[in-house]
Amino acid sequence: MSIIEIRGLTKSFKARRGIVEAVRGVDLTVEKGEIFGFLGPNGAGKTTTLRMVTTLLEPTGGSATIVGFDLLREPRKVREKIGYVSQTGGVQQSATARENLILQGRLYGMDKSSAEKRTSDLLKSLELESFADRKAITYSGGQRRRLDIALGMVHHPELLFLDEPTTGLDPQSRARMWDEVKKLRDEGTTIFITTHYLDEADALCDRLSIIDGGKIVAGGTPEDLKREVAGDVVTLGLNTRDGTSAQAQTLLSGQPFVKEVEVHNDGLRLYVERGEEALPAILRVLDGAGLHLQTIALTRPSLDDVFLRKTGRTLREAEV
Repeated sequence: MSIIEIRGLTKSFKARRGIVEAVRGVDLTVEKGEIFGFLGPNGAGKTTTLRMVTTLLEPTGGSATIVGFDLLREPRKVREKIGYVSQTGGVQQSATARENLILQGRLYGMDKSSAEKRTSDLLKSLELESFADRKAITYSGGQRRRLDIALGMVHHPELLFLDEPTTGLDPQSRARMWDEVKKLRDEGTTIFITTHYLDEADALCDRLSIIDGGKIVAGGTPEDLKREVAGDVVTLGLNTRDGTSAQAQTLLSGQPFVKEVEVHNDGLRLYVERGEEALPAILRVLDGAGLHLQTIALTRPSLDDVFLRKTGRTLREAEV
């Protein structure tokens, strides 16, 4: 059952140089009970899309149904059913975690008793009890982020939006946050998460869409997307100035065990079916032609390889 259905969503902004199309016809479907990832570099349109589907920004065009309600005609009902945790968060630094959560509950219309009970439940489930009565300004980044998620969960939302939830966290805090997100999913909450971390999307998401330049360029499960790359990836470090790289590209493109050859910054990237068998064959071809190989590496396809195939550059290059 779909909890999000987006069709042709667009957003344009007026700028000094003219109209900027931040989101250009996004189509998305998110199923109830899954962790859905929205992966892309900074500036790709992730946050703009998220702000539209959470009713914070009016779309220029397109339509969306969120938790069964029309985004444009029933924004108040949409807000009642969703939780939203922004990149910057919404914690009142001068208040304690307990005070933050009770206030949030009251703002959603809970009576004092219900707000206090919900607060106690969230403090326990997200392991915030040990510092619940300290002011939030004293919290670590990971503690504050867990409180942000608790604030988004106060009113029992069916759908929780997390915008770059682990940005700025240390590796241990990131891993802890992943555990919390998975636990929320296991308890029945649908999670929509934006991220530019490849490992995060791979580890967390049941399905994902990759956005670049305001358009969806790929979608599916992480495994399905990586399978599209067709085999293993062999990266060759070659001299690109003396013609060695160009010669190697010509030689290897005609080999039956090589599915595809792409020019890389420092050499070539080969897509092959069985990397372990292809490696010695590649070395024989290059050695037979007297071509000097600087480095060689065999890797399994990653989401960065998917991004590369769909956009012509890696996610890191897109960030730059």
